[in-house]
Amino acid sequence: MKVGVIQASTRVDVNDLLYQAVIKATQQKHDVFNLGIFPNETVNYSYVEVAIMISLLIETGSLDFVVSGCSSGQGMMMACNSLPGLRAGFIQTPQDAYLFGRINNGNVASLSLGLNFGWSAELNLQYTLDKLFDGEFGIGYPPQDASRKREEADLLLQLNSLTKKSFLDIIDQINPVLLHKVLARQDFYQFLQENGVNQTLLDYLQAFRD
Repeated sequence: MKVGVIQASTRVDVNDLLYQAVIKATQQKHDVFNLGIFPNETVNYSYVEVAIMISLLIETGSLDFVVSGCSSGQGMMMACNSLPGLRAGFIQTPQDAYLFGRINNGNVASLSLGLNFGWSAELNLQYTLDKLFDGEFGIGYPPQDASRKREEADLLLQLNSLTKKSFLDIIDQINPVLLHKVLARQDFYQFLQENGVNQTLLDYLQAFRD
């Protein structure tokens, strides 16, 4: 699984901490990529703009799963769940993380990276990510209810496919200034082009950027 780390500009100070915690939690079982937002970037990106980046990362097939967040974690979760291809959970504790991974089988974990992120916060962050990647995603929990939980998660996927459009369906309706800003982030755009497999969407993004 290809796992990405990207958070809003408000929390650039914890980017490396988040990235290192994800690497440790995945125990080399997954490929982990740090996509920022980095402290040395001069342009700020809101949680809405980062959510658009996450949607493009998932929709192009560049990544399979994203660990993200903003000051509260709520805004990023809400923004992601309004965009194509994303099934985001708001995760605060190791219990949240474990149940989200095993039961809900989402593809974006939104963490609170400012609110209550004080003394010893790095410990809760590590414990939370450890439990997020503790075992196979979507297997169901508890064991005696696993089959039913998997069926419910599959039903949610079916509903998502019915009610959400693809990024190609909405791209012409997105504020072009917003989309240009996102695609102008060179490292991000290059990552899409080098790792994406949805060539139709990649070609459209290239044309839009030109």
